[in-house]
Amino acid sequence: MSDEGELIAALQQASAFSDEGDWEEAFRVLREQEPEHADDATLLCMLGVAARELGHEGHAYEYFRRCAATEPSDPLVLVTAGSALAAFDDAGAEPLLRLAALTAPALPMTRLHYGAYLAREGLFVEALTELEAARELDADDVEIRAQLGVAYLRAGRLDDGLAELDEAEARGGEDGALRVLHGVALWQAGRQDEAAEELYHLSLAMADDGELQVAAALAAAAQGWDAEAWNALARAEGAALPAPSTLLAEAEEAVGEGPDAAAALLSDEVAASLLHERLLER
Repeated sequence: MSDEGELIAALQQASAFSDEGDWEEAFRVLREQEPEHADDATLLCMLGVAARELGHEGHAYEYFRRCAATEPSDPLVLVTAGSALAAFDDAGAEPLLRLAALTAPALPMTRLHYGAYLAREGLFVEALTELEAARELDADDVEIRAQLGVAYLRAGRLDDGLAELDEAEARGGEDGALRVLHGVALWQAGRQDEAAEELYHLSLAMADDGELQVAAALAAAAQGWDAEAWNALARAEGAALPAPSTLLAEAEEAVGEGPDAAAALLSDEVAASLLHERLLER
């Protein structure tokens, strides 16, 4: 078998191992090909993916950078390497993602990842063009609806953002962080009953998230659910909060004062701050 044939066979074998979740074997098979094919973009990209799955972030980053340096043309390689570099805040992500979207505009994932990158960079007009195009191509994709919702929220289009997040959840989206965004955005949009339900249920499932516990407590107190509010505050005491922080003390005081005070603190300070922080994390 030719060297090229061996490489193709190895890539196929590694892909089969990855499909089974056996990333150790996938990485081993790929590494065996590296000495003879050190500049093959597909090999380097797959090595990056395997290293990342194994938790070797530093090695993954180097593989993706080497992949980018080969100037790949395959849209799947471009979007995989580009989105990976974007996660490392590497400026080399942009040309890869842009080229992927330009060369494969009918492929939903290329428009999705380029749009998500542009949204994180604050280029909302361009981002929404890409993400809305991705939605046109695959309206049932949960990640597309979620990223479009996040982009709308970043752009200040609250109702549009909520509509997309509603669609993502309706299609089975179970991302806890995304649901926190959804709950806070519901409050900001004046849908306070729905927000309180969402935030309180999330607070039970995400007990280590102190800011979520505070938001849930205030939302519950604003609805007159005193027991639920104090339970959330009790969880907040043992959870992670920004340090130093007076947030917990302020929330306890507001809950003690009653629904109006709790609603005011959530509306005037906590919700906007939490929404901003969580959007920056997406």
